[in-house]
Amino acid sequence: MRLSSEVDGGWGNIRAFGLAVAVTWDKEYSFRRWFEADALKLITELEQFTHVITFNGNRFDIEVLRAYAPVEGLRKRSLDIHELLHKQLGHRVKLDQLAKDTLGTAKSGDGLEAVKWWRAGQKDRVAEYCEQDVAILRDVVEHGRAKGFVVISAKQVRVKWE
Repeated sequence: MRLSSEVDGGWGNIRAFGLAVAVTWDKEYSFRRWFEADALKLITELEQFTHVITFNGNRFDIEVLRAYAPVEGLRKRSLDIHELLHKQLGHRVKLDQLAKDTLGTAKSGDGLEAVKWWRAGQKDRVAEYCEQDVAILRDVVEHGRAKGFVVISAKQVRVKWE
């Protein structure tokens, strides 16, 4: 797990950041943790789904996985909520803001903190942080599907996520 300042090309070379831990959730298995050694297995698993829902996954998560195997199959299945909202609103939205405004829930940290925790050997803490992000995303998507909107900056934003 590396920061953009530690990688040649920085944010233009996301695949060089490395995978520390990834967390997935689905109805059958609930939460699952995937570490760097599991990257190929993770990609294969994700390709079995018709949709892979992420938040900024097209720009970040899928690019990180590109270092381990081809990811074109994932791109075809990707439903990137961040990307959809960005296109709709014309500006970026943070998951923390979306969670606070829509669900009244806040994230427990951020990516920089996660790197610090990982380097301090707090791998379970990082995995729990990732699980919380996935739970928040799941709950935001379920809210959007059930109600037809999410809330951003006190405004209802109509969504149609299938």
